[in-house]
Order: sequence, then structure tokens, then C-alpha cells
Amino acid sequence: MTNKITKQPGLAAIAVISALSMMSLPVMAGEMMSTSCPKLLDHHLTSLQENSVDLCQYSGRVVLFVNTASFCANTPQYAKLEKLYEDLQPRGLTVVGFPANDFGEQEPGDNKEIAKFCKLTYKVKFPMMEKSGVKKENANPVFKQLIAATGEAPEWNFHKYLVSRDGNTVLSFAALLQPDDPKFMQAIELLLAQPANK
Repeated sequence: MTNKITKQPGLAAIAVISALSMMSLPVMAGEMMSTSCPKLLDHHLTSLQENSVDLCQYSGRVVLFVNTASFCANTPQYAKLEKLYEDLQPRGLTVVGFPANDFGEQEPGDNKEIAKFCKLTYKVKFPMMEKSGVKKENANPVFKQLIAATGEAPEWNFHKYLVSRDGNTVLSFAALLQPDDPKFMQAIELLLAQPANK
């Protein structure tokens, strides 16, 4: 099941809460957690530190994908994303950042420079992938699938995609929505409450 929501943060969050509170997540063939990886997570990527990352390791978790940039008005969201990760990681949330220079050329550095900035400025510990594209026309494989699932491509830095534990529900949130917004937090809590399919 895939939910498409509006681009306005307030309306989006309300739509998400309403939809999630009424739905049950179906088990889809080929996307069971115990024996296989959801298609959306079936990717081998490279981290900022040039380590291989198998996204299938996040099967059964709620995953928040975010396209990031170091020199944007939204960059302080890094701190709130890190707090979200620290607080909810033990309960099953993973945050995954994707640095991109697609909007306003606000991520001009290379992978090492971005990694240093994230570590020193915001003490980021959540997984960060290597710099890549996230716009519809040049999106990396993960963002291609996120865009296809929601019908919404990022329009600026720090667009958020929230994926359910089974990979069947993908929610899209505009860049301006703060990671600690109460409605966004409620959407995360509802997805965390959904059991992973076994």
C-alpha cells in the first residue's frame, strides 16, 4: 500500500495521521520480512566513509530517507534528525541521509568534506550515503523508487520519505517540515506500532 500526500507540511501530516489510523498494512507477495528484503531496500550502496551498505539490513524497521545539504537554510534539521535517530533507533527507526547538490548547489563538497561537516557540526551518527542525485531526472536508485511510490520528487533539500517496516507504505513530507513536528512524530509512532510481517 502506498499513500500519496500533499506537499504542504501541515496538511500532509494530517492526511498521514488520518490514513494510518484507519488502515491495515497488507502482506504483499515477495516482500515478506523473514525471508526476503522489500524491493525498496534491495540496494547495495556506498556510505560517505566509502563503506559498502546493504539497505536490506534495515528490513523490519521504519526507515526515514532524507536528501541533505550542508549549506541550506534547512541544514539545522540535521540536529533534529540526529535526536530523532538517537531517541527512536532502539524502537526500530533508522534515518538514512542522502547528500545531494541538486538544489541551489548547496552541497558542493566531496564525500570526505560532507562527512567531516556532519560529524563536527551536528555530530551525525545516523547512516549517510555517498553524494548522489535525488531529482526525478537524475535520482539514485533508492530515490527513483521513492518518487515512483509517492508520485512526489524532492523540490528542495531535506525532503523526507517515511517507509513502513514491511516496505509497503511510503509517505512523503515536504522539506520545510521539521523532524520534531508533532504530527510528523505521530506518523512515525503509528508506523513503529505496526509489526513487521513474519
